[in-house]
Amino acid sequence: MKNRAILLKLIEHIDKIQSYCKDNSYESFSKNSQLVEACVFNLSQMGEMVNRLDDEFIEKHNDIPWRQIRGLRNRIIHDYEGVNLYLVWEVIKNDLPNLRDTLIKI
Repeated sequence: MKNRAILLKLIEHIDKIQSYCKDNSYESFSKNSQLVEACVFNLSQMGEMVNRLDDEFIEKHNDIPWRQIRGLRNRIIHDYEGVNLYLVWEVIKNDLPNLRDTLIKI
C-alpha cells in the first residue's frame, strides 16, 4: 500500500507540472520565475517520494529511471542556482509524459 500511495503522489506531481506548463514555450517558462519555482519544487518532491519507495519495489520496476529522478532532486536541492533550466524543460516536456504513463500501468 505504501508504494501505491507514493506512485499516486508522483502522478499528482507530474499532473501539476504538466498543468502549469501546458501553454508555455521554453522561452516563456524560463522567464517566469514563479512557474520555474513551482515546477522545480514538484520535481524535487518527486525525488523525495522516490526515496521512500521500498528497495524491492524499485528493483521490480527497474525500467523506471529512479536514480535519475533522485539525481535531479539532488541537483535542485544542492545547487538550486546552478540548475539548468533547459534540462528541466526537457524533462518536463519529454520525460514526464512517458513516466506518467508507466506509473499508471503499475
